[in-house]
Amino acid sequence: MQSSVDGKMLQRLDFSNARVFVTGGTRGIGRAIAVEFAKSGARVAINYLRNKRSASEALSELEGFGEGHLLVKGNVADESKVEAMYEAIEEAWGGMDILISNAASGVLKPAMEMTMKHLHWTLDINAGALLPLAQGAVRLMNAGWGKIVAVSSLGATRALPNYFAVGASKGALESMIRHLMVELAPDGINVNAVSAGLVDTDALTHFPNREEMLGGAIERTPSGRLTTPLDVANAVMFLCSRYAAQIHGQTLIIDGGSSVLA
Repeated sequence: MQSSVDGKMLQRLDFSNARVFVTGGTRGIGRAIAVEFAKSGARVAINYLRNKRSASEALSELEGFGEGHLLVKGNVADESKVEAMYEAIEEAWGGMDILISNAASGVLKPAMEMTMKHLHWTLDINAGALLPLAQGAVRLMNAGWGKIVAVSSLGATRALPNYFAVGASKGALESMIRHLMVELAPDGINVNAVSAGLVDTDALTHFPNREEMLGGAIERTPSGRLTTPLDVANAVMFLCSRYAAQIHGQTLIIDGGSSVLA
């Protein structure tokens, strides 16, 4: 199987028989990741919280590439909902192989306008949710093999306008990835993260300074274009492949080189 990147045909990685759980897999980057896994032969479970229509459309798209895909509803920040989603996955598949922790939310305000409720909500869903997700995934993974990849952002290491809470949560997420790696690498489980540069998805519409962020972004990117959801999905696929077997506890940046510039 092949895919196209910038008009060039690339050999698609083979994930036949892999069982993949993508949280927040019905829109944007999560949906692109889910679709690429489905195209590569995997069975994919996608999680959603509220938008049933978007979830149904995403599942229909996956079903165009094979059978056995799942749609599971639940708030990843609620441990009981995470447990229920894993019960559904185990009942359908008997286990799983790959977890992509992508679901995210958060309050976009300056620090001086932030409340502790805003901060706790953002930290719980963007970082804290990784703990029960990883614990549940490991229980369902076959001994000696598994992959966990979390989706972060450049705000984890850089200060961005209105990004106080989300940036803090992504920084915590990347730290958790490193600590999980130390515990899980001896069991044959790779734990890594991807950090995407500016990606123009629906999520970006929630930023009050969206137009400012997009303005001149291409000119500030050495590769000459914005990062796309497919770019991020390709990086995730690589980290879940046999080619990344010795990559543990890392955050792979996909931004066209923009973060290298001062």
